[in-house]
Amino acid sequence: MSEHRTAASNSAGFDAGSRLHSLGRAAKLASIFLVLPLSACGLNKVSAPPEVAYDYRDRHPIVLAETQNALDVFPPPVGVRLDNASDLRIREFVARYQKLGQGKITVLAPVGGAYGSGRHGLEEIRRALVAAGADHSLYVAEYPVTDPTMAAPVRLSFVGLKPKVKGGCGEWPDDLASGGSLEGWQNKTYWNYGCATQATLSAQIADPRDLAAPRGETPADIETRMRAITDVRKGQDPSTKWVTKSTSISDVGGN
Repeated sequence: MSEHRTAASNSAGFDAGSRLHSLGRAAKLASIFLVLPLSACGLNKVSAPPEVAYDYRDRHPIVLAETQNALDVFPPPVGVRLDNASDLRIREFVARYQKLGQGKITVLAPVGGAYGSGRHGLEEIRRALVAAGADHSLYVAEYPVTDPTMAAPVRLSFVGLKPKVKGGCGEWPDDLASGGSLEGWQNKTYWNYGCATQATLSAQIADPRDLAAPRGETPADIETRMRAITDVRKGQDPSTKWVTKSTSISDVGGN
């Protein structure tokens, strides 16, 4: 009888021990599974870039390109001098060439136009170019006129830096009017958004090289500096004094 009790107690103790061992093992596995997701939070995760840049300045950047700068000047008839407006445009063209131009100025004279070969007007334009300072930078050539009844200009051109929008504007890869467009749902701007603003800004830049590097500082005004130093030495205020004439409220409106 005692042997049966001993065997029963041993079997019960074995079952309890095995259960405790299984529970401990399960608890370890559960703790491992709980720690694994938390360990991923400590990794340096890099999110993938969006398919389309959100900022219009990234989608439509302003770049510098070597493009042709051209000016069409209509030659005067025989015996007539170049008008003042055309002469002013030529001077501005030469000034822009001296600032940003590369190589020589190409002068294309029309052949077969309303005034024949156009060489009589070419001499007037050439004289204006020389007077503006482009005497040693001219390359003269000719081009045929397809329609003799139309006025054919003398084309002046040179290659130089010019800011422009990369890729150009007016591209609509998605149909905004279709029901399948998701730009509004995803709070995204359409592709052409901001391109016209960038194109307008690039057209207003006087010197394209300002986009690549800042200009050098201009020298300080020596007279203003010495006047300020003298005032400080005398114990006076060197700042500029502005005198404004105040108007009484009663004088406004004739009251």
